[in-house]
Formats: sequence, C-alpha cells, structure tokens
Amino acid sequence: MILQPKRTKYKKLHKGRNKGYSNDNKVNFGDFGIKAITRGSITSRQIESARKVITRFVKNNGKM
Repeated sequence: MILQPKRTKYKKLHKGRNKGYSNDNKVNFGDFGIKAITRGSITSRQIESARKVITRFVKNNGKM
C-alpha cells in the first residue's frame, strides 16, 4: 500500500532541499525507531519496505 495522491495539478514536482540534521534523538512512542545517518529524501518504497521489516521483527505484537 503505497500512499500516493490519485491526481495532481502538475506531473513533475519540485525536489526541494533538505538542509541540516535533526538534533532530536528521542523516541516518543515505543522502543524502536529509524535514524537517518545522512540527509536526503527517502522514497515511499523505502518507507514501505522498512515497515514490512519492522512488522516481521516484532511479529505482530507491536504497534506501528
């Protein structure tokens, strides 16, 4: 289940820029978290594959 809008006004999107790093390293909910080592954007496929790995790791006993 990849989250994409059904239709958009323009075909191509502006990429934008990711500046700097986040200094917040606390997990607000749960015991596990994903930490970015370098700056940049991640695709929806990468988010979905990480979600599948986490659900396999916790064996359906945790909340996502």
